[in-house]
Amino acid sequence: MKFEKIHNKGQARLFKSDYLEMLTKTHPLVIWGMYLPVIVYMLYYSGAKLDYPTTKIILIFLGGMFFWTFFEYIAHRFIFHWVSDNPRIQKFAYTLHGNHHHYPRDRQRLFMPPVPSIIIASAIFGLMYLIARQNAFMFFPGFILGYLMYGSMHYAIHAWNPPFKWMKPLWRNHHLHHYKNEHNGFGVSSTIWDHVFGTMFDLKKEKEDKEKVKELMFERKK
Repeated sequence: MKFEKIHNKGQARLFKSDYLEMLTKTHPLVIWGMYLPVIVYMLYYSGAKLDYPTTKIILIFLGGMFFWTFFEYIAHRFIFHWVSDNPRIQKFAYTLHGNHHHYPRDRQRLFMPPVPSIIIASAIFGLMYLIARQNAFMFFPGFILGYLMYGSMHYAIHAWNPPFKWMKPLWRNHHLHHYKNEHNGFGVSSTIWDHVFGTMFDLKKEKEDKEKVKELMFERKK
């Protein structure tokens, strides 16, 4: 997904239909508002109705959060950055993620919009239920909270400087993914899997380009 010019203003046009175009945009609080009740209810259901002990609920929930970091890495590396000569696949990859590289300041497309998000989440829960049965009611909430934290972290990386010094490598890893090499730095909420699979930038050797970083940051409202 190489572009002649990275746009610092505006947003990509993904569909001719204004209605479909509207459905590609969302605000982070909308997605949090959709999934927080699901997370709370499923955890309540696991304890009150399925009678699972609190320790088991917490451990499986945390397992779901950790699994999200792996899913995030795999999806970002092999689906979001799908390389193909097929125009349809190119269009799919651009609609899913390429537009973010083309217009990194577009803050309306950092989360999956509500309609496709519900469809995909329902399919994932169904698959988890087939594999883990009732354990899915504890695992899926952790997975979804991982997604919400990933989206919020992604927003923060493009909006602000790292609030703590120890978080700077995470920020720099994503910035370098945008302006240096899109084939490295796939972790957004965590760099664990970049280290495991050898796609982590060597931050000691990479010079920080503050001007290019500014181009990836959201414009501040005056």
